[in-house]
Amino acid sequence: MKTTIKMASSVAVAKASSSILSRARLPAVSGCLVVQHRNNSSNSLITSVDQMKRGTGGRSSFSGVVATVFGANGFLGRYVCNKLGKVGSQVIIPYRCDPYEVERLRLVGDLGQVLFFPFHLRDEAAIRKTVQYSNVVINLIGREWETKNFSFDAVHAEGARRIARISKECGVKTFIHVSHLNAKANPQRIWKGSKLLESKYASELAVREEFPEAIIFKSADMYGSEDNFLHYFNLRSRWSILPNGIPLWKKGEHTIKQPVYVGDVAEGIVKSISAPDMAGKTIECVGSQRYYLADIVDYIIRVLRREEFLRRTDRTLILRIKAMLLDYIPSRVWYNLDKLEREGITDWTDPANPTLEDLGVNLTQFDVMAYYVLFRYRRNAYYSEKLGEFADPEPPKPAEFYSEKPKFAVT
Repeated sequence: MKTTIKMASSVAVAKASSSILSRARLPAVSGCLVVQHRNNSSNSLITSVDQMKRGTGGRSSFSGVVATVFGANGFLGRYVCNKLGKVGSQVIIPYRCDPYEVERLRLVGDLGQVLFFPFHLRDEAAIRKTVQYSNVVINLIGREWETKNFSFDAVHAEGARRIARISKECGVKTFIHVSHLNAKANPQRIWKGSKLLESKYASELAVREEFPEAIIFKSADMYGSEDNFLHYFNLRSRWSILPNGIPLWKKGEHTIKQPVYVGDVAEGIVKSISAPDMAGKTIECVGSQRYYLADIVDYIIRVLRREEFLRRTDRTLILRIKAMLLDYIPSRVWYNLDKLEREGITDWTDPANPTLEDLGVNLTQFDVMAYYVLFRYRRNAYYSEKLGEFADPEPPKPAEFYSEKPKFAVT
């Protein structure tokens, strides 16, 4: 009798335990059913990467932009990558240099949002791998001197055509190409003409042919930290010894420039990705003021506090001979014959083309930023001056200042 009672109680306990376990497992099972229902492929609403936006903005968000930036290690490229990462974009950086040269760009975005991939400009398979998952491709590749392996046409025209064609084949939504403001079919000729400007114009035609809705940025001379504009005129090898000065074509009195801050160009590039009605447009990147090159160089001399030692000259023969010899150096050169040619060309804009201001960019004032960049390189920089001991350098006059009272003649 007692044995029968024990068996009955054991069965009751087992049934009760089974019921408790079933109830304990029920939430997990039902939750699994709900997850399966929510992730059913037939009910998915996400059809493209830009619909996967997450967060309220910033580097830890995802803006929906997956951008491949060619030439990211260049002067403009570093600013573009930083602004892309700032709004929460995933950035893919193809590189051909030493990996350590692009490693610092890993910090422009959140963890895992900056990816690197080695490539070669003539390797179509490598280019395809870097753009096949992107909805934005930005081509910033360019160089200011030729080598035995890469001519201006090979880099600017053929390379841009190859990247644009592959991007179109991979279904890239937005293609952005950066050219030069003075890139024209027949640019102004100072001595022998600029091959770089001719190749840049050929690159625009090639990109338009392969990717008609591409956005082309035509930039004037860009300035900023580590630039090749303000620091270029502060380069000692650019100065002449007899007489001690800075040689310029016709002393810079026949050339008008409209330099633009590099950060403004980078901001315009990022804003054009989401700007409406910009597909197929050509955007001109110029600063807020036009200056004679003579006034720009004089202002640089004043900021450097070298008025007693430097002055503008028009004796460019020795400088051109040095530039011709520098063309044979197989490394980076600060200037060459083509650079001196472009230096004397006046910047002209087309009123029919939109500008950075049309994209909502607040342009940086040239004299303020130039003073900030060059002040550390002034003469006797370690002298502890008193407050107000040295007067601030007089800013350059805009070119319009001489319209009524001409100081320089324009050809």
